Amino acid sequence: MSSAALLERPTLVLNRSWQPVHVATVARALIMLWNETAVVVDPDDFRQYSWSDWARLAPKDGEPFIRTVTMRLRVPEVVTLTRHDRPRRNPVTFSRRNLFKRDHSTCQYCGIQPGSEELTIDHVVPRSHGGQTTWENCVLACVACNARKANRTPDQAFMKLRKTPIRPIWKPLYDASNVRVASWSRFLSEAYWNIQLEN
Repeated sequence: MSSAALLERPTLVLNRSWQPVHVATVARALIMLWNETAVVVDPDDFRQYSWSDWARLAPKDGEPFIRTVTMRLRVPEVVTLTRHDRPRRNPVTFSRRNLFKRDHSTCQYCGIQPGSEELTIDHVVPRSHGGQTTWENCVLACVACNARKANRTPDQAFMKLRKTPIRPIWKPLYDASNVRVASWSRFLSEAYWNIQLEN
């Protein structure tokens, strides 16, 4: 993989309490490391490394690294902030990708997981009835359920939602696209880690 591609890979950012607060690119993580606003956490033994310590470590066999004129720099997978303890409060952006993540690529009416090609975005209250495109009014529906519901509310169509749609609480999956970094499992709850990341 080229250095440019490696610089775009995700790095999990933890606060000083080791709670996930953000997902940054490797390039951004290295800038934070250089500026001393973060330190790298080794997921194997939880040791923390400053820029000078990290720059001295030789890459392990098969481990990705960025080649510079003077060194081979390991790609950090997890960093922790040195100055901020606040949990992340930023809202999750409403998007098709994030809706698939919130609903776990599952039809919210019948519960099947047919694949992204067979899932549509359904407005619980149809737009023709004044329904808005919001977290609280949009769910995933399979093609069959969407056709059955048509231009009606679930009550009018005698269909029941599996759960009430809500704005999700931020988790790393909303920033990490489809990348799953194995070492992150040591810093995330098992319930989160079992979520399948899909578009």
